Amino acid sequence: MTQYILSIDQGTTSSRAILFTLDGNIHATSQQEFTQHFPASGWVEHDPEDIWRSVQDTCRDVMEKGCDENDEVVAVGITNQRETTVVWDRATGEPVYPAIVWQDRRTADWCETLKKQSLEPSVNNKTGLLIDPYFSATKIRWVLDNVPGTRQRAERGELAFGTIDSFLLWRLTGGKVHRTDATNASRTLLFNIHEQKWDDELLELFGIPECLLPEVMDSSADFGEITCGGRLNGCSVMGMAGDQQAALFGQTCFEVGMAKSTYGTGCFLMLNTGEEALKSEHRLLTTVAYRLNGKPVYALEGSIFIAGAAIQWLRDGLQLVRDACETEPLAEGTPVDHGVYLVPAFTGLGAPYWDPNARGAIFGLTRDTGIKEIVTAGLQSVCYQTKDLQKAMQKDGLRPIALRVDGGMVANNWVLQFLADILGATVDRPQMVETTALGAAYLAGLQAGVFESLQALQDAWQCDRRFEPLMTKEKRDKLYGGWCSAVAKLQSSPDNPT
Repeated sequence: MTQYILSIDQGTTSSRAILFTLDGNIHATSQQEFTQHFPASGWVEHDPEDIWRSVQDTCRDVMEKGCDENDEVVAVGITNQRETTVVWDRATGEPVYPAIVWQDRRTADWCETLKKQSLEPSVNNKTGLLIDPYFSATKIRWVLDNVPGTRQRAERGELAFGTIDSFLLWRLTGGKVHRTDATNASRTLLFNIHEQKWDDELLELFGIPECLLPEVMDSSADFGEITCGGRLNGCSVMGMAGDQQAALFGQTCFEVGMAKSTYGTGCFLMLNTGEEALKSEHRLLTTVAYRLNGKPVYALEGSIFIAGAAIQWLRDGLQLVRDACETEPLAEGTPVDHGVYLVPAFTGLGAPYWDPNARGAIFGLTRDTGIKEIVTAGLQSVCYQTKDLQKAMQKDGLRPIALRVDGGMVANNWVLQFLADILGATVDRPQMVETTALGAAYLAGLQAGVFESLQALQDAWQCDRRFEPLMTKEKRDKLYGGWCSAVAKLQSSPDNPT
């Protein structure tokens, strides 16, 4: 009999199931994309049933491919796209409205109203977050205010709210368990990260009944037994974390000052600050990195809404390439100082700008501009946005000088070399790049007793390739200065005054 840990990695554009061996290697994997819905400008939705079916399908597929009848799954971990909001009927399990995705900006006007009332400082002090459509609270409020009858039903205790982890746990356990972990709770604007509990004043501010909310657990805990998971029935979910925190855990950034940056649909740079919930003075977020044995570890985070999604747009929207792998040779044949800047503010700008009304733009186009310059500018935009975050962290006194990177884009060597150049920092790509799913497996394995300590996990981390900066400071500053000018022009446009 061989034992495995199964990770459910539910992302923004696809769901994956990965079977890990007990030494942290991938044994089998399955992935399935699902439809993105854009019902209005700045709105992004998913069908929760599409997500549930994709999770069922990938789990079934990976078990068929990689797990014999005599093999055993000792624990299941879940990691998920954060902030995406689902409200469902407790009796039937049916969602009352599509999932409102973290990228969605429909509540921007209401967020501005709250900020004009000078409410943001008190909210930030409790949650470590800013008042922004990104987070779950205003999405929940929108559902309760815009779907007929839902507020009354919520107040009667008939409905449940969850981020995707909580929704999947509910479905996997046949509606018996309504729980989340501290990392996902910390992204709702309703959770006091210092007291580690739902906050009554925040619930009142956003108009959300507490009976709607899940129980908050450690990131490594016995969340519940699976009863609606096919061959996974009888297994227990023992690890849970939002995708960026799971990636930090999978990268074994357990020491203060260690940082990771994940390049998926968006980009998220997270820096471990230990037991101190460091307050940013430059519009970064303070968040729960993970919670073990009731003790939270905190992180400073910069969130970029569009990273890999920009490359997806170049492929599917503009059809400049047929596959993302074509971008690397195009960039290799293009000077880095080609003069074109693509600012992918398709759903607003994240940290450190937090401008929900910004929209994407391309600057510096000439008659000489072609496909390779626009594609290269798209790749560079991800690196420039990471530089924005590095600069903000530096102003807060914690400049990350080395990054552990992961996510789909890190297979592109050109991107990582340009990233090291523009940051002026070492960039390490691990041998195991599926660090988000691995982090969920680590959390589940800790609860199951498979892994003996954090130190043992840290000792197992291995570097695949290190990228050192080769660019001169003068050239780096000139290129980044062009990016800052492009962003400034976008922000000062007539439709988006500074």
